Amino acid sequence: MGLYNRLKAWWHSLRGNTYSWPAIDISLPDGREFHLVGSIHMGTQDMSPLPARLLQKVQQADALIVEANLSGNEAPFHDLPAFPPLEERLSDAQLEQLTNKADELGLSLSMFTLQPLWQIAMALQATQAQQLGLRPQYGIDLQLIRAAQADHLRIVELEGAAQQIALLSELPDNGMALLEDTLTHWHINARLLQMMISWWLERPPAARDVKLPNTFSEGLYDVLMHQRNRAWRDFLCGLPAGRYVVAVGALHLYGEGSLPEIMR
Repeated sequence: MGLYNRLKAWWHSLRGNTYSWPAIDISLPDGREFHLVGSIHMGTQDMSPLPARLLQKVQQADALIVEANLSGNEAPFHDLPAFPPLEERLSDAQLEQLTNKADELGLSLSMFTLQPLWQIAMALQATQAQQLGLRPQYGIDLQLIRAAQADHLRIVELEGAAQQIALLSELPDNGMALLEDTLTHWHINARLLQMMISWWLERPPAARDVKLPNTFSEGLYDVLMHQRNRAWRDFLCGLPAGRYVVAVGALHLYGEGSLPEIMR
């Protein structure tokens, strides 16, 4: 990074976030400007419409970059293989814990019987988010995609749904760690969701002030956060000159090994 870009990054870090939403600007050599937006994949009704200033950035961008474009009607989890019954894959204690959580959420355990463990974890997380008032149609990335489509702006995927499912399918023990972490850190995850909601509805964080609770085991955090951040960094740094709005999960923007940190 050249001296000018270093000074610019230092100045922005002193000023903190000047936006009303969680975002970090990154300038790279050769005229590449990135507005990194901390997205929440499900949002509350109060998060719509998006801030006018953010929508203006979309209108002025050369492309919107998202993790995956899920604006279509295709089911992301179709054609997954069936697995043995849960009784054969979980210990008695694990099965009891899952049963209690399903009962608490009003879910039938039978719907999970043949699903991969990572898919069960994601279903539990989605239900938790819905109980906190979040809905998919108000997700930040989906709203940005709709805005880009209205402006006929090019939409670029960092991964795509198929690649994300392939990543989850390759987790050890079919995602046992993700299911265990979801159940173990249930209340911490709820507070984390509420924190991210407040970043959009109340005040976004300054990057240097963010202290995030860890709801993943070390190995899982490396796969789902650090490795993906590095892959995204490589992709973004390979783009030609232009202005880009990049929407990724808000947790990718903060903490050690965050996407902005390694891009700089």
